[in-house]
Amino acid sequence: MTIPRPHRVDLLIAAGGLACGLVLWGFGIVNRTDALIETRWAPLVPLLVITAAETVRRVLPQTALVAGTLAIVANEFTHGTLATVLMFTDVVYAAVVYGSPASARRIPYSTGLISVGVTIGLLVWWQNAVALLIGVVTGMVAFLPAMTGAVVRNHREAAEAARLRAEQTALLAEMDRSQAVVAERARMARELHDMVANHLSAIAIHSTAALSLDDAATTNQALTVIRENSVAGLAEMRRLIGLLRDSSGDAEPAAAPTLAGLDALVEQARTNGASSGLTFTIDDTRGEDDEPLPAPVELAAYRIVQESLTNALKHAPAGPVTVFLARDARTLTVRVASPFGDRPGPRAPGSGAGLVGMRERVALLGGEFEAGPVTAADGTKIWQVRAGLPAEERMSDG
Repeated sequence: MTIPRPHRVDLLIAAGGLACGLVLWGFGIVNRTDALIETRWAPLVPLLVITAAETVRRVLPQTALVAGTLAIVANEFTHGTLATVLMFTDVVYAAVVYGSPASARRIPYSTGLISVGVTIGLLVWWQNAVALLIGVVTGMVAFLPAMTGAVVRNHREAAEAARLRAEQTALLAEMDRSQAVVAERARMARELHDMVANHLSAIAIHSTAALSLDDAATTNQALTVIRENSVAGLAEMRRLIGLLRDSSGDAEPAAAPTLAGLDALVEQARTNGASSGLTFTIDDTRGEDDEPLPAPVELAAYRIVQESLTNALKHAPAGPVTVFLARDARTLTVRVASPFGDRPGPRAPGSGAGLVGMRERVALLGGEFEAGPVTAADGTKIWQVRAGLPAEERMSDG
C-alpha cells in the first residue's frame, strides 16, 4: 500500500509546531510543575508523535487523530508543552474537515460527550470548581476545534453544491439554447422550402420544356410562366431575408398564409401545370359558420396543400389533382390526391425534404400524417397526402 505524500502546508505546520515546542521545552516552559513522569526529556515523546500526526493531517486524517489522541494523553503524564496541545487541536480540526463524511459527523458528538463526561467525572471525584475549569479546557482542546471544523466543512460543501448547481444550470441553458437554434433552423428550412420550392419547380419544369421542344408558342408560354414564378419567388426570398436581418422588432410582420388563399394557390398551380396535362380542383366541405382555426393550424394546412401541389407539378403524370378539406368538432382533414405513375417529358428533381417538412409540421401540432400510393374507388392508383390537424391548437409532447 502506497502512503500518500504529505501536503507541503502540513509539513510547514508540523515543522513550526515542533520548533515552538523545542523552544518552550528548552526554556523550561511547561504546562505543570508536578508530573507522573519527572524525566526532563519525557515531554519530547508526545511532541514528536503529534508532529508526525501533523504531517499527515490532510492525507490520513483518521490516522493522525488516533496518533494525536495518544500523544495528548501521554502529554498529561509528563510536564507537557503548550505546543503539543495546540497541534492536537489542529489535528482534531483537520480530522473533521478532511476526513470521511461519517467521521465529520461523529467526531463533534464524540468530543462533546468526552468533554461533558470529564467534567462530570471530576466534579464527582474532586467536588470543587477546579473540575469545571478542567472540563472547560477539555472542551476548548477537543470539542471547540471539532465544531469549528464542522462549520468550515459545511460551508465548503455548500459552496461546492452551489458551484455544481451553477454548472448544471449553465449546461441546461446551453442545451436549451442549442435546441432552440436547431428548432429555429428547422422552422426556417420548412418555410424556405415551402415558399420557394413551388416557384422553382415550375421554373425547372417549364425551362426544361422550352429547351426540349422546338416550338415558338410553347417556348413563349414557358418563358411567361418562368418570369411570373421568378418574380414571385424573388419577392418571397426578399421577405424572408428581411425578416432574418431585422432584429429591431420594429418591422411589421408579414401575414402568415391561411386557407383563404387556397383559391389563388390552386389557380397558380393550374397555370404552372397546364402544359403537363394536370387539372386542379378544390373540394371544401367546411361550413361557413365553423369556428376560426388557430393560426398555426391554418398555416400548416396551407403549407401541406402548397407542398402537395408542388410535388404533383414535379412528379405526377397527366390527370386530375384534387384538394379536399373537411372539418368536424375536433379535426381538420386535409387530403390531396394526384395521379400516380411514370411521368413522360421533363421532370423537376426532388430531395424528399417536402415530405419531411409536412410530417414535422403535423407532428408539432399533435396531428396525424400519411403519404403514399393508394387505390382509388375506381381502381386506379393515386398518390395521396392526408393530414389530420387538431381544430383546437395543442402542441405535441415530443
